[in-house]
Amino acid sequence: MSYKLFIPGPIAVSEKTLRALMSAPIGHRSPDFVKLYQSVQPDLQKLFMTTDPVYLSTSSAWGIMEGALNNVCAKKVLNCMNGAFSDKWNDVAKRNGLDATALKFDWGQPVDPEAVRAELSKGGYDAITLIHNETSTGTMTDLAAVMAVVREFPEVISIVDTVSSFSAVPIAKDELGIDIMITGSQKALALPPGLALCSVSDRARERAATVANRGYYFDLLEFHANHEKGMTPSTPNIPHIYALKSKLEDIMTEGMETRFARHARLNAKVRETIGAQGFELFPAPEYGSLSLNCFANTRNIDLPALNKTLKSEHALVIDGGYGKLKGKTFRISNMGDETDETIAAMLDSVVAAMAKTPVLEG
Repeated sequence: MSYKLFIPGPIAVSEKTLRALMSAPIGHRSPDFVKLYQSVQPDLQKLFMTTDPVYLSTSSAWGIMEGALNNVCAKKVLNCMNGAFSDKWNDVAKRNGLDATALKFDWGQPVDPEAVRAELSKGGYDAITLIHNETSTGTMTDLAAVMAVVREFPEVISIVDTVSSFSAVPIAKDELGIDIMITGSQKALALPPGLALCSVSDRARERAATVANRGYYFDLLEFHANHEKGMTPSTPNIPHIYALKSKLEDIMTEGMETRFARHARLNAKVRETIGAQGFELFPAPEYGSLSLNCFANTRNIDLPALNKTLKSEHALVIDGGYGKLKGKTFRISNMGDETDETIAAMLDSVVAAMAKTPVLEG
């Protein structure tokens, strides 16, 4: 590619990963595939911090997110909403004909555990959705605090999106009591888009067994029945799984704690450098994401012009804001395979390009 991505996803993919993607396909019902599928499970369980199986889906994470709702919600779902993607989950629930309540928070604010408790206490809920790291605003919710509340309501199945936080920060699925934990390939895992990963509790599968009209492609029981045979329900993207295996080897070689510390260190460096240029984080710093930073455009610079300069003169791009925040914020990713050296070089480029970027009137 002629330029490098420092957007919240997809992100840059290493040459090693690209080579793994070139692996020749094998039969997805063959012993060779069973060996491949089973070979990634131990490291995936380590990353999910779970003893539950991890299913692989050839889809975006949204496929599993929608499917999870249809698998476990028979009564009413509480959608915790504090940004574009968590807002979308409420829309998805309603489009599937589910009884869905929108628990809304201002964009840039985390999900409030006490508000969750107050709403669940009203009764009638059997599912809750939550995005751990709301990418549209760079806001990270205190997942442990929210899950402590959810555990007070044993009839409620939790569905948690960790698409932009998984492998960047520790998320102890079993310890937190998360029933369905979902992630995707194209963010902190630094793989191309198109693969979703999902770990599911026994509780969630037991609920799914009581719910009619779950469909087939995202049926959790189909996933599990095939998982036990070392397979997927439908034909998977086999080269993607080879790339996943390669990436897991990289992560385990680096060490999970070292990886978490690297993401935190690089994130802090971005905050420090861009803050010195006169920009403030959009969320309060204590709620800021550790895999990307979302800055308010406090200097009102021309963000499209900035990105044009970055792309043409520095061979990289950042993000100019998402949804209703477009032009009002910009986002810079530090997730995946980035190092102290690559982040430093990127920041030098961004600072240089900012010096040439005009300020908008008004």
